[in-house]
Amino acid sequence: MCGRFALYSDLPRLTERLGLPLASRALRPRYNVAPGTWITVVRHPRDDAPLVVDEVWWGYRPHWAKEKAPEPINATVEKVATSPYFRGAFAHHRCLVPVDGWYEWLSVAGKKQPYFLCRQDREPIWLAAIWSERPDGRPGGVILTEPARGVASEIHPRMPLALEAESLEPWLDPHLTDRATLRQVVHHLPADALTYWPVSTRVNTPTHDEASLVEPVAPGA
Repeated sequence: MCGRFALYSDLPRLTERLGLPLASRALRPRYNVAPGTWITVVRHPRDDAPLVVDEVWWGYRPHWAKEKAPEPINATVEKVATSPYFRGAFAHHRCLVPVDGWYEWLSVAGKKQPYFLCRQDREPIWLAAIWSERPDGRPGGVILTEPARGVASEIHPRMPLALEAESLEPWLDPHLTDRATLRQVVHHLPADALTYWPVSTRVNTPTHDEASLVEPVAPGA
C-alpha cells in the first residue's frame, strides 16, 4: 500500500520533467505526508484544460457516492479499471503524484520498523493516481498500488504504482481511455531502480515533519 510519503523536491525540478511552465509559487517541503491532507498532483482539471500542478484531497469519494461510502487512499491496479467505484476516474481522470519516496513498516522483533523507499539516484518518483470531484465539490484522489517488486517486496507485499519516464505523458492523456491501450503504453518503474533503509519511528506520528525523518537510522531507533 502507500499510506505515507515525502515530497521535498522543489517545483522547478518537477515541472521541468513534464515540460510544464515554470510555476511562480513554491512547494513547502513535506517529509511526512499523511492521508486526509492536500497533496500535490499533476492533472488536467478538465479534458480540454492544460496540465497543471495542483492539489487534491488524499481521500477518494466520487460526487455521486452515498454519504457513508468508503473513502480509500489506495486502489489496486487489479480492480481500478473495472470497479464501478473507480472505473470512470480511471478512464477520464488520471493524475500523477510526485514523491521523493514513501514509507512502509516491517515487523522486526515484534515491533513495527519504518523504512523509507526511494530511487537509488534520488530522482523524484511519479506515482499513478486517479481523482474525482468529491461530494463537497473538491477534488479527491487515490494512489494506485500493485504487487511489490524487487527490493520493495522485502518490506511490504504491495507498493505504489511508480511509472517510468516514458509513461508519464500517456498516463496523463485524457483521450486515452481504453484499458488495453493503456496497458501497452504505460509501464512501471524498473524494480532495480529502488532502494530503502530504516528510519526513525518518529515518522509514526503524522505531526512530525522534518528532514531528519528520511535519514537512515539503526533499526529500532
